[in-house]
Amino acid sequence: MAQIDRVLRSNLKLRHLQMLVALDQFRHLGRAAEFLSVTQPAVSKTLAEIESMFGLPLFERSTRGTEPTPAGASVVRFARSVLAGYERTREEIAAEASGAVGRTRVGAMVVATPVLLAQAVERLKARSIHTTVLIEEGDLTRLLPKLRLGELDLFVGRLEPGYASPDLETEALYAEPMAVVVQPGHALARKRKPQWADLAALPCVMPPPWASLRVKLDQMFFAHDLHPPADIVESASFLAQLSFIHQRGAVAFMARAVAQHFAQQGQVAVLPLAVPIDLPPVGLITLRGQRPTPGTEQLIACLREVAAGMRKKPRAKA
Repeated sequence: MAQIDRVLRSNLKLRHLQMLVALDQFRHLGRAAEFLSVTQPAVSKTLAEIESMFGLPLFERSTRGTEPTPAGASVVRFARSVLAGYERTREEIAAEASGAVGRTRVGAMVVATPVLLAQAVERLKARSIHTTVLIEEGDLTRLLPKLRLGELDLFVGRLEPGYASPDLETEALYAEPMAVVVQPGHALARKRKPQWADLAALPCVMPPPWASLRVKLDQMFFAHDLHPPADIVESASFLAQLSFIHQRGAVAFMARAVAQHFAQQGQVAVLPLAVPIDLPPVGLITLRGQRPTPGTEQLIACLREVAAGMRKKPRAKA
């Protein structure tokens, strides 16, 4: 244990950490070497040097590439966390030196991107045009590990209760129901009172099968004595939803604010059909005990302002 403590505190250098992360990312000595602009023998030598420090194998080599051992996976997590902290500190110091606010890295679900986050970034840019906002889309399973490693500063999306954890700070911003959308001019858009039976007979873009929303939508069809649609494409991407709405005449389910946003642009028609399912609120998640960067603090303030306006704004009823 003393040896490992000494290695982690003193012996590992920045180049060691960068190589471990690259090797974990590419799972191949040659591709990691190409990414780092060094030779493959240099990567092999550095890896052997690190493994000698720990007295443990960190990666298993085979003809198919490299895979981290359990000890290697732990060291890679440590390396990612340290590199994220290094990058955060470098950006903060550079921002203070230049008088700018710096950079903030946001993980966002599609429920928050086109309206809440887009308007918040617009406000942030009006106050600090040189602040850079990096946005990475995904779901909680993909984005929370990055938040915990320090690779993201903030998560914006639905606060699924199953992901609550003592190391996370959550803040609910507003409730966001679902809406049913089709392309403008679709036969259902001309129908005064569309029914769930109409949806079941059409192509649909549905959330992925592992999403809690998918289960609840399937239950809605069952509640109306219907089988869920058989002709489906599964995606959480609103770009995919828009594509299949127009290419296949499909029906899709969007957060109501997002649906209204695209309806105002003439890209979708919102059907007068209620989707009475219980959904968690849209909100923020940050890492407990981690001081936000100045850019992140400003973005959070902007998100709260936009959300306050969305709570006050009357929503169109289905």
